[in-house]
Amino acid sequence: MTPDEYCQQKAAGSGSSFYYSFVFLPAERRRAITALYAFCREVDDVVDEGMEPQVAAARLAWWRAEVARLFAGQPQHPVTRALEPHRDKFGLSAARLNEIIDGMEMDLRQSRYLDWPGLEAYCYRVASVVGLLAAGIFGYRDERTLDYAKNLGIAFQLTNIIRDVGEDARKNRVYLPIEDLKRFNVPAADILQARESPAFHSLMAFEAERARGFYERAMAALPAGDWRAQRPGLIMAAIYRALLEEIQRDGFRVLTQRTSLTPLRKFWIAWRTWIAA
Repeated sequence: MTPDEYCQQKAAGSGSSFYYSFVFLPAERRRAITALYAFCREVDDVVDEGMEPQVAAARLAWWRAEVARLFAGQPQHPVTRALEPHRDKFGLSAARLNEIIDGMEMDLRQSRYLDWPGLEAYCYRVASVVGLLAAGIFGYRDERTLDYAKNLGIAFQLTNIIRDVGEDARKNRVYLPIEDLKRFNVPAADILQARESPAFHSLMAFEAERARGFYERAMAALPAGDWRAQRPGLIMAAIYRALLEEIQRDGFRVLTQRTSLTPLRKFWIAWRTWIAA
């Protein structure tokens, strides 16, 4: 199996919505973004596999060393070997790849967030940085496109957090800021024990509106001249916004179920967005 085939298998096997934004890209850009996505999956899996924190920390340290090897021209892992041909052409940087690892390390150190600035910093590292790297792969001419990528990443991560409230709670994680729980009078115990209430629904509506604000900021920041180049991100935005609306229509039943869109619906949204941009 070649490094590119490994990354393709990793991306397709994940079932993620990101895969649908790649399929219309030219071959070289598609290989580059697929390798970047595979890198994100690899380091995210270190945290999600539920291993002992010390073991997970050691594995993330290995990935930091592998990033250094990538930029020294000596990558060992199939993912970094797949990234190497695109490293310079698309402006990939060790600093940004390490920032993604920083975000994963936050999951090893904390399972609660006191306030929005703290959660925003986490969202930036695990999602906005990915968006900034992806923007370079897709291509841009106007620096304002980086503001678009940053805000879109935060919107995506907030949507993920809303969708996964129950799943995260079963891992003893509550990403919703403590200040928001207090504002809406929702004890953390209600989330950990999957107790729905009108107050919880109000809290989730507030978080959904916060996510919409970041989608709107992202779209407002994207210059017209970069619109076509950034179509993969626009596809993701359309899919994730549809998911957010589906969650709300379903009554924010996120404590006991995981709302998702069908592959056919995702593909339809992707195709419609691609030809419209």
